[in-house]
Amino acid sequence: MNKHIADVPLDKAYRLINHGPTILVSARHAGVQNVMAASWACALDFAPPKLTVVLDKSVKTRELVEHSGLFVIQVPTVAQLELTSKVGSLSLNTDPNKLSDSKVELFNIQGHDQPFVSGCSAWLACTLIPELHNQNTYDLFIGEVVGAWADTRAFKDGHWQFENADPAWRSLHYIAGGHYYATGEALDVDE
Repeated sequence: MNKHIADVPLDKAYRLINHGPTILVSARHAGVQNVMAASWACALDFAPPKLTVVLDKSVKTRELVEHSGLFVIQVPTVAQLELTSKVGSLSLNTDPNKLSDSKVELFNIQGHDQPFVSGCSAWLACTLIPELHNQNTYDLFIGEVVGAWADTRAFKDGHWQFENADPAWRSLHYIAGGHYYATGEALDVDE
């Protein structure tokens, strides 16, 4: 594992996605693995930590999640803009070379049988909490976070460090039509 990747306590895992970034969802089942981009993900609970993500019925990743019961949520960086756009627009259903065409590099974390995307700033390993009505009606999936990690060049001491990090480490926020924003400047309020 990369020397910059550090564990994030599970009670702080929500901080990895509470700023609303575009995320990457990865999953594996029966020797097939995939990565897709998604914009609709959010923290749901603290203890145990949970999150939600929307996975459309047409995407291969959803099928892999439904069969394996496992998935990873990743926070891609500005440096991964092209990769994020490609995995969000190519389908494994029609392009069997999607991951290589998108230049996705995967790695493993011991104790988690899931594919993790290299180069991201954060990773949340999840176990699916089956809620068939929500999944079938709203495409809404709930995951319990069972492991969380972040790259210390962007997240350390329980907080994002975007204002001090290289701008390439900022997270992406998808708007529409291939248009993204990067996380901007930090603003604080005295409490």
